[in-house]
Amino acid sequence: MSFADRCRGAARAVGSDRRALAALLALPVLTGCEKLAYFPVQLQEGHAQAVAARHASVAEELRIVAAEGVTLHGWLARSPGMGPRPLVVYFGGNAEEVSWMLDHREAFSGWDLALVNYRGYGRSGGQPSEQALLSDAVTLYDDLVQRPDVDRAHIVAMGRSLGSGVATHLASRRPLAGVILVSPFDTMTAVAEEAFPFLPARWILGTLYDSAKIAPGLSLPLQMIVADRDEVISAERSKRLYQAWGGPKRKVAVPGAGHNDIHLHPAYWEAVSGFLAARAPTAAR
Repeated sequence: MSFADRCRGAARAVGSDRRALAALLALPVLTGCEKLAYFPVQLQEGHAQAVAARHASVAEELRIVAAEGVTLHGWLARSPGMGPRPLVVYFGGNAEEVSWMLDHREAFSGWDLALVNYRGYGRSGGQPSEQALLSDAVTLYDDLVQRPDVDRAHIVAMGRSLGSGVATHLASRRPLAGVILVSPFDTMTAVAEEAFPFLPARWILGTLYDSAKIAPGLSLPLQMIVADRDEVISAERSKRLYQAWGGPKRKVAVPGAGHNDIHLHPAYWEAVSGFLAARAPTAAR
């Protein structure tokens, strides 16, 4: 049996356990199987054209050339106004194609919104991996700050679930005005240990997406948003990251929300827009 077959067998083995299957959506299970833990959602040509047509007046298509010549695809949703504008850079969850966020741009009033799919997601090329996603986040930031319509002093990274690890990494590498982390974890390995207590996850995986190690050295503001019924990322995993954060911080728990439906609750968007309003250029003066 090949190594790939053994990886697929492990995935099938946990498939009968709903909690384990949910956790599998967010993290690698066995070393060397990382690519099997990502669930890229494609954006078909017809759907891509529909997205472009529906949002043509407010969204510009982005194509960013990353390492190894891989092209990342996404959109920049523009807010009204002339001159440099504040910017939110969004990093999605594991099984998330980010174009849906264009329908919620009103929550980012006064801010431009960059939505770029990970490698292998949407219409982005390449294959996802921890190293690639973290590197691409920095590349994306460096590309965006070169634009004359971006206010470099007011850039916020927003990461959901898997994206919380990507956003935290970016905060350690580039200057940001703040970070919004949705359903975050301290490390993916810790999530794996909870989901698969019968496996030596830390020995197998090492420490993946280690946000807790980075957090104490970060002094920028954090808005953490959690679902009070999250069935994938436990409250303990988010709590440990929150406790480790070195800068000013606030946590909002969305009542009645689960991991995958948190965005359906008005309290979620209120927490996002409130944090951004407090960090807008006018609020800073």
